[in-house]
Amino acid sequence: MNLDFWQWVLVVAAAMFIGVSKTAIGGLGMVSVTIFANIIPAREASGFVLPLLICGDLVAVKSYRAHTQWRHLLRLFPWAAGGVVLGWIAMGRIDDRQASLLIGLIVIVMIGIHLWRRRKSGQEEKLGYAFAATIGVLAGFTTLIANAAGPLMAIYLLAMRLPKMEFMGTGAVFFFLINLFKVPFMMNLGLINGGSFTGNLVLAPAVFIGALIGRKLLTKIDQRLFENLALGMSAIAGLKLLF
Repeated sequence: MNLDFWQWVLVVAAAMFIGVSKTAIGGLGMVSVTIFANIIPAREASGFVLPLLICGDLVAVKSYRAHTQWRHLLRLFPWAAGGVVLGWIAMGRIDDRQASLLIGLIVIVMIGIHLWRRRKSGQEEKLGYAFAATIGVLAGFTTLIANAAGPLMAIYLLAMRLPKMEFMGTGAVFFFLINLFKVPFMMNLGLINGGSFTGNLVLAPAVFIGALIGRKLLTKIDQRLFENLALGMSAIAGLKLLF
């Protein structure tokens, strides 16, 4: 990674945000995605970020796995896996500029979905198997293209009325499994390679530090304030990718 000093500062911060997003503030995940996509060519950034996400997943699974609700994962995962395959097909047919536009669009749409979900969170809904299938396919596609499926997963888990710890545990295991599932597809596309993995090794400690900080923050933070800041920064970076 041949980066300037200020770029190194940003990617180290983005790696820490990945860790915090995995164990506390989910909205920071989109900030990380957009930082990397603005510094590294967008298509390469999708593969580069994946091993860092798995590092954060390891801490999240260790911290919250006892609260996992497996019935929701069994319903959702097959559809998400299908979405990953669709994303892999699409990713093999686009260039860096198209990837930038697609990632920017996905980030903006995910922010919109997240805000819509917040407005609807107090309303009762009757949701069936078709809802899980739709969320699963969309989450799989967006996580392969842009590692930006967090808001979709949040919509699903909140719609299932999961308490906070069950929300964290189920989400942690889901993303750990789906991110591992994505690895061979990213390697096939050449987006995970020796050079990218060397950069991952350099940044992995920052991910683990961020994840440990997130564990401390989970019970103390003003979630709404941090979520709003994360969404705002993500929106700015996503618009930069588009324009």
